[in-house]
Amino acid sequence: MIVRVLSIAGSDSGGGAGIQADIKTVTLLGGHAMTAVTALTAQNTCGVRMVEAASPAMVAAQIDACVEDIGVDAVKIGMLGSPAIAEVVADRLERLHVPMVFDPVMIATSGATLADADTIAAFGRLMALATLTTPNVAELAALGGDAAMRARGIAYLAKGGDAEGPDVTDRLVVPGLADRVWRAPRIDTRHNHGTGCTLSSAIATRLGGGAPLEQAVAEARTLVRAALAAAPGLGQGHGPMGHSALVVAR
Repeated sequence: MIVRVLSIAGSDSGGGAGIQADIKTVTLLGGHAMTAVTALTAQNTCGVRMVEAASPAMVAAQIDACVEDIGVDAVKIGMLGSPAIAEVVADRLERLHVPMVFDPVMIATSGATLADADTIAAFGRLMALATLTTPNVAELAALGGDAAMRARGIAYLAKGGDAEGPDVTDRLVVPGLADRVWRAPRIDTRHNHGTGCTLSSAIATRLGGGAPLEQAVAEARTLVRAALAAAPGLGQGHGPMGHSALVVAR
C-alpha cells in the first residue's frame, strides 16, 4: 500500500522549501503527500518578504480532514507559525500512533526568522511526540544543545550542513543507543534551499514504509545529496534543489 504522509508546514511561494519541497520529496519516494498548511510565505531565492500564519482552527481542520478520510502513515512537522498552532498540532498528533519527524524550523536559509521565542518554547510537546527531531546547528543551540536534548530523552539528528569545514557531519542520537555519525564531503553550492525540509520528509516517508530509523536517515541523506548535485541553478540567491531531475532519473 502507498505510504500516506501528512506534512504540517508552511508554504514557500518560490517552491524550494516547506510544503512544496515536502510534496516533491514524498512523491519522488512513491508516497502520497497530504498537507496542513500552517502559514503562507511570500519568498523567493533571495529572501522572505512576508509571512501570514493560518488560524489554529484551520490547521486543525486540515489535519482532521486528512486523518478521518485518507488516513496517515507518517507525519512531517515543519514551520508552525505561532505558539497556538504548535499547541493545536500537538493536541491532534497525540491521537495518532505513527512515525513523526519534527524539523524545528526557526530561520530560513536566507536568514529570515520563521519562529519567535514563544513558538520555540512550545516545541517541547512536539519533540516529546516525535520519533525524531532534526535540528541544524543553530536550532540545536536554541533548544538547549546536546546536554538538554539528551537529558530530556529526545531522539534527534544533529545536522551539520550549516557548520564550517570541508565535510558535513550528521549525528543521530537515540536514547539508550550509541550515536551514529555520517560524514561526507560538502557539496559546494548556493542552491541549497529546502535541504532540511527534504531530509525530514524523506525520513518520514521511509519510516512510514516500515524502515528502521537509522536506515531511513541514511537513505534520506543520500537523496538530499543527490538533489543538491542536481540543482537546476534557478534564482539569484539560495536556489531550489533538483528534485525534478531525480524524478526523471527514476
